[in-house]
Amino acid sequence: MTQRCSVASIQMVAGTDVEGNLAAAARLVRQAAALGAQLVVLPEYFVLMGQHDQDKVHIAEPAGQGRMQTFCAELARECKVWLAAGTLPLQSSHPDKVRNSLLVFNAQGEQVCRYDKIHLFGFQKGAESYNESSSIEAGDAVTVLDTPFGRIGLAICYDIRFPELFRQMGRIDILIVPAAFTRTTGQKHWEVLLRARAIENQCFVIASGQGGLHQNGRETFGHSMVIDPWGEVLALWEEGEGMALATLNPERLEEVRSNLPALAHRVLG
Repeated sequence: MTQRCSVASIQMVAGTDVEGNLAAAARLVRQAAALGAQLVVLPEYFVLMGQHDQDKVHIAEPAGQGRMQTFCAELARECKVWLAAGTLPLQSSHPDKVRNSLLVFNAQGEQVCRYDKIHLFGFQKGAESYNESSSIEAGDAVTVLDTPFGRIGLAICYDIRFPELFRQMGRIDILIVPAAFTRTTGQKHWEVLLRARAIENQCFVIASGQGGLHQNGRETFGHSMVIDPWGEVLALWEEGEGMALATLNPERLEEVRSNLPALAHRVLG
């Protein structure tokens, strides 16, 4: 990491109307840019929190074209920010499934990276069940990119429970994690897991969440935050729509790595 970077972790309470969600995202990204953010992160499912799992399949776009992808590109270019666009539903090899994709656009509005969520959440407890794999095709590629702000690793929500994913990224300076964590698990695990990923990988973490009661009845935990490589929370937005703003300092990154050179002491992997 060679330069300071002002970042915004945006929190939303997305609903069932795509156009309304895009309008909210645009308003928040413009606000973040006006406050000096250079790197802006939107949450998972920022375009749609549907009534049914298959709703996202109906709006899925081919990679590289479509209203939602054009919106993100134009917004990044307009605001002159690097934009990590939450997740978008992109068409997959299965007609009844999507790829849950995190796209990154540079300040010129060019898509420079794509990460498809690898780990898919699912559980069944009595009559209650949830299975992301019923409507999502899992990705299979660990994804990092080099930016003016440093080397960035990409992950989505449930991925943060699998530390081996981040070891495969090698040395990264920043980890971006858009999410829609449930309130129940979020209260117990969200901050703990994020701080652990920051500490063990000695990197900054920008975690952007959905945060509130949605039109479909789902309740998400929010608590969007920015964390430094020592595990300290630099900024936090707890509930509802808003953003966590912070500045990432390369001197802090080097200080942590010099004082505790754990990454240089790795023996396995």
